[in-house]
Amino acid sequence: MCEYCGCQSITEIKRLTEEHDTVVNLISFVQTAHTAGDRDRMAALARQISRVLGPHTAVEENGLFPLMKADFPGQIAALEDEHRLVEKVLGEASVGTPADPDWPDRLVATLDLLRDHILKEQDGVFPAALTSLSGDDWETVALVRSTLDDLRGRAAA
Repeated sequence: MCEYCGCQSITEIKRLTEEHDTVVNLISFVQTAHTAGDRDRMAALARQISRVLGPHTAVEENGLFPLMKADFPGQIAALEDEHRLVEKVLGEASVGTPADPDWPDRLVATLDLLRDHILKEQDGVFPAALTSLSGDDWETVALVRSTLDDLRGRAAA
């Protein structure tokens, strides 16, 4: 976890970073499964990553990114494009192990992109958000998270 800019003092950035940490750990397990040729394990891990990234991406795209888009339109658009690519490849394992023999290699390549994506957010977006967003903006992001948590809680009940 990064500590150098102080952005971890913002609850939502801290939570997003914790989710990144979870994903990076899962990526290491995917790499191990790939080396072992365990496609079923890779698919199960892809589903775990998707479960973390679903709400994470929603908080970014419905809370954080809209607040930053005016100042960083190209960067935010590129991050959203990367979200779609990651979702597509992970989604191929949503109901089981993909039959496509190229999927394991595409998954590993996509997860390499995801690691770089995480660094862009943690080293660029989050520090920029710390300096450019107001307290009201952070309340907006927190409301998006709260709404998602409420919806997920109702779905689980």
